[in-house]
Amino acid sequence: MAWTKNQMAQRAAQELKDGFYVNLGIGLPTLVANYIPNNINVWLQSENGLLGIGEFPTEETVDADLINAGKQTVTVKAGGSFFSSSESFAMIRGGHIDVAILGAMEVSEQGDLANWMIPGKKVKGMGGAMDLVAGVQRVIVLMEHCTKDGFPKILKQCQLPLTGCQVVNRIISNLGVFDITIQGIRVIELAEGESLENVQQVTGVQLIQ
Repeated sequence: MAWTKNQMAQRAAQELKDGFYVNLGIGLPTLVANYIPNNINVWLQSENGLLGIGEFPTEETVDADLINAGKQTVTVKAGGSFFSSSESFAMIRGGHIDVAILGAMEVSEQGDLANWMIPGKKVKGMGGAMDLVAGVQRVIVLMEHCTKDGFPKILKQCQLPLTGCQVVNRIISNLGVFDITIQGIRVIELAEGESLENVQQVTGVQLIQ
């Protein structure tokens, strides 16, 4: 049985270690903030100049002036700090962010990432994704395994404009966990109830174990 979005976020949170500095991409990855284990200290960073993002606010704690890069309202944990976007990107480009958890529209067998635009559709801009994939130490993609139309999002080659080449280390989808390796895309874990045969049918490349 496929993981729900919350279960995907919970699984992604297991990738984090004590002391990590982490950037969460827009959309599904932002849910990871709600599932960081209590026994580790992780600092969430946002491109718009915030370090120390907490869980999403309740109606009682919401502050319209506190937003992440996706313009969602957030909370700030004790010790959090605010700074300019130029300083934020200096952290990213300087290799000071341990992990970026990003959404994706397509990922190739080689770890190429397409997540910023679909030709012909309006976009606000590429955001910080290109800087993130080039500057962080590890890139994890958190996405649905297939498009809304049922087409695979893990492909031999990306069809959409690339965000970065050979930048993805791990994919966490609603069907399981997969690593990009020299030999190909390796299955690390499958969602409970899912079989390798079923997952292979909705994947655009040959999976390896």
